Order: sequence, then structure tokens, then C-alpha cells
Amino acid sequence: MSSKLIGVGVGPGDPELVTVKGVNALRTAEVVVVPVMDTGERGRAEATVLHYVPEEKVVRVVFALNERTDRGRREAAWDAAGERVAGLLGAHAVVAFATIGDPNVYSTFTYLAQTIAGLVPGTVVETVPGITAMQDLAARSGAVLAEGTEPLTLVPVTAGAAVLKDALNGPGTVVAYKFGRQAAEVAEALRETGRLDDAVWGSALGLESESIRPAAELDGGPLPYLSTLIAPARRESGRGGKL
Repeated sequence: MSSKLIGVGVGPGDPELVTVKGVNALRTAEVVVVPVMDTGERGRAEATVLHYVPEEKVVRVVFALNERTDRGRREAAWDAAGERVAGLLGAHAVVAFATIGDPNVYSTFTYLAQTIAGLVPGTVVETVPGITAMQDLAARSGAVLAEGTEPLTLVPVTAGAAVLKDALNGPGTVVAYKFGRQAAEVAEALRETGRLDDAVWGSALGLESESIRPAAELDGGPLPYLSTLIAPARRESGRGGKL
């Protein structure tokens, strides 16, 4: 009988934002895998999971989460993590993998699932959706993500500030992820496109170190890597003007 691997989105950091279905999946699984960096510190996914399952049920697996330039090292880490999880699937019927945000949005789970498909053919792979950072930031800041016919564009700034600027020149709301190291370029793109005044920035959402500020207050200094920015669409036509 095939084992099952379930990617569970546990939200951006606030344990109360894990869905009921997510909690049930974590508790039903025989083991819950959490990704950790090779430096060993506890990440957001692990901290969130420990609100719902006992520590002895959690298995920490090292991923090169902070590796952006050395592809060989990153691939080796993914292979090693895949082998570890493959071993767990050989011993357990249901293995959950906890990921911050949603397992289908810029998640480590994607790469793990691809690796497992090669290592353990026939494994059933499922995902449980999670609350994303942009949804949490919108709720905490009052920013509206989309109205009427407006498009919503999500940009990882690791793709380059030019990609962000192209999106900001468009008509809809733009959300930027992973821009902490390029905060100065992001601020400049907002100024050049006239999108600075309404934009909002947040990091460590739902945690004690949470920070939510107007983007206009940012001085261009480095920010936490997992920072989120929302630049709302221009809405000058009144209520329901975009319908």
C-alpha cells in the first residue's frame, strides 16, 4: 500500500492562522517533517507546528533554505532531504511536511515532492492550503488586495527589481516577496512608478517581532529576507469603480 506525503501550509507565523484542516492533517500524520537551515535554529514552520503536535512527533530535516548562489550545494541538500523523507515514508503510512504560507506558493515542499516522486514512485502526494503572508499583511494593515476587475500580481524580488518595476507600472495591486536584501531597489521602484504613498511593508507577521509600516517610512536599509510588500492598485474612481 502506497504511503502518503502531505504538504501542510501553516501560515506566515501566527499559530491561530493554521486552518482546521491543517491542524487535523498534522495530528493525523504519524510524523511531521519541518525544514530547518543547516545552522540549526528553529524556523517559523517548526515553531507553529509545536503548538499542535508533541515535539517527539516532529522530525527536523535540513534544507539549504538560505542558499541562493551555490546550486550544487542546494541540489545536494535537496537530495539528502529527499532521502531522509523517503526513509520516513518507508516506515510510516502518512508523513506530513509543514511549510510556512501555502505549499503551492514558493514553497520548499514543491522541490521535496519532485524528489520523492523519483525516489519513491507511487507515493500519494497531497497538499493542504495555508494562509499566505500577503493575506495576513492585508488583514493587519487594511490594504485591499483586489477589487472588481483588477489583476493581482505576486513578484519574488529575487527575480530582479526590473520585474517588480514592470508589475508596478501595471493597473493592479502588486505584492512583493523576498526583497529584504534589495530593499533600496524596491523603494526606488515604488518612487519611480508613483506607487510609494499607498504601499505597506511587513515582516515577522504574527510574531513578537512583527513590524508593519508604510513603505514611505523605509530608508532603503536591509530588511528581513521574508519581508512582504503590498502596493495597492490605484483606485480613483470611487466605490465599485473597477467593477
